[in-house]
Amino acid sequence: MGKAYLKIAVVYFTIGVLAGLIMGIIHDFRFTSVHAHVNLLGWISMALFGLIYHFYPNAANSKLAKIQFWLHNIGVPVMLGGITLQILGVSGALPPTIIGSIVVVVGVILFMVNVFKYVGKD
Repeated sequence: MGKAYLKIAVVYFTIGVLAGLIMGIIHDFRFTSVHAHVNLLGWISMALFGLIYHFYPNAANSKLAKIQFWLHNIGVPVMLGGITLQILGVSGALPPTIIGSIVVVVGVILFMVNVFKYVGKD
């Protein structure tokens, strides 16, 4: 589980850096919030999940970790897509943003439960 998160995290890191570079080159910073969420929820959060799961394999091998993995990896792209569509002024873009955000929050809550359940018990 830790390795999977770290590999996905570096993909988000690359996307975030490229997005920032492109925004800077074209001087269009409308997508700053997408860039920030890519870096925070994609790169930083997933890297931290990966490191924590690497150092606490009992937590990584739990059913909670697997559910959290899929919730986060489905919720983040849906949320980012919704935010992007909202910035572009696409009608009906709010529901995907809300749904993706709720899915991410549920995943984060499961991560918290998992950490309290398994970290320190190894």
